[in-house]
Amino acid sequence: MDEHEIGTAAGQVWAYLAEKGEAGRTELKREIEGMDDFKVAAAIGWLAREDKIAFVPAGRSFHVVLK
Repeated sequence: MDEHEIGTAAGQVWAYLAEKGEAGRTELKREIEGMDDFKVAAAIGWLAREDKIAFVPAGRSFHVVLK
Protein backbone atom coordinates (compact mmCIF):
# COMPACT_ATOMS: atom_id res chain seq x y z
CA MET A 1 0.00 0.00 0.00
CA ASP A 2 1.47 3.34 -1.00
CA GLU A 3 0.86 6.92 0.10
CA HIS A 4 -1.71 7.49 -2.67
CA GLU A 5 -3.80 4.51 -1.55
CA ILE A 6 -3.68 5.62 2.08
CA GLY A 7 -4.70 9.15 1.09
CA THR A 8 -7.60 7.76 -0.93
CA ALA A 9 -8.70 5.60 2.01
CA ALA A 10 -8.47 8.63 4.31
CA GLY A 11 -10.69 10.57 1.92
CA GLN A 12 -13.25 7.76 1.96
CA VAL A 13 -13.26 7.66 5.76
CA TRP A 14 -13.55 11.46 5.93
CA ALA A 15 -16.53 11.41 3.54
CA TYR A 16 -18.21 8.64 5.53
CA LEU A 17 -17.77 10.53 8.80
CA ALA A 18 -19.01 13.75 7.18
CA GLU A 19 -22.22 11.94 6.26
CA LYS A 20 -22.72 9.71 9.33
CA GLY A 21 -21.07 11.75 12.08
CA GLU A 22 -19.30 9.04 14.05
CA ALA A 23 -18.09 5.50 13.45
CA GLY A 24 -15.97 2.72 14.87
CA ARG A 25 -13.29 0.80 13.00
CA THR A 26 -15.54 -2.21 12.40
CA GLU A 27 -18.31 -0.03 10.97
CA LEU A 28 -15.88 1.75 8.65
CA LYS A 29 -14.52 -1.56 7.42
CA ARG A 30 -18.01 -2.97 6.84
CA GLU A 31 -19.59 0.10 5.25
CA ILE A 32 -16.84 1.42 2.95
CA GLU A 33 -16.24 -0.74 -0.09
CA GLY A 34 -12.73 -2.15 -0.35
CA MET A 35 -11.72 -1.34 3.24
CA ASP A 36 -9.80 -3.85 5.29
CA ASP A 37 -8.25 -3.58 8.76
CA PHE A 38 -4.99 -2.14 7.47
CA LYS A 39 -6.63 0.50 5.26
CA VAL A 40 -8.93 1.62 8.09
CA ALA A 41 -6.01 1.91 10.50
CA ALA A 42 -3.86 3.75 7.95
CA ALA A 43 -6.70 6.13 7.07
CA ILE A 44 -7.41 6.89 10.73
CA GLY A 45 -3.71 7.51 11.30
CA TRP A 46 -3.54 9.85 8.29
CA LEU A 47 -6.57 11.84 9.47
CA ALA A 48 -5.29 11.96 13.05
CA ARG A 49 -1.89 13.22 11.87
CA GLU A 50 -3.67 15.99 9.95
CA ASP A 51 -5.72 16.80 13.08
CA LYS A 52 -8.98 16.14 11.20
CA ILE A 53 -10.53 13.66 13.65
CA ALA A 54 -11.09 13.16 17.35
CA PHE A 55 -11.37 9.90 19.27
CA VAL A 56 -14.49 9.26 21.35
CA PRO A 57 -14.64 6.43 23.92
CA ALA A 58 -17.20 3.77 22.99
CA GLY A 59 -17.32 0.93 25.50
CA ARG A 60 -13.99 -0.85 25.46
CA SER A 61 -13.04 0.69 22.11
CA PHE A 62 -13.36 4.06 20.43
CA HIS A 63 -15.17 5.84 17.62
CA VAL A 64 -13.80 8.58 15.43
CA VAL A 65 -15.52 11.87 14.60
CA LEU A 66 -14.54 14.81 12.45
CA LYS A 67 -13.27 17.89 14.29
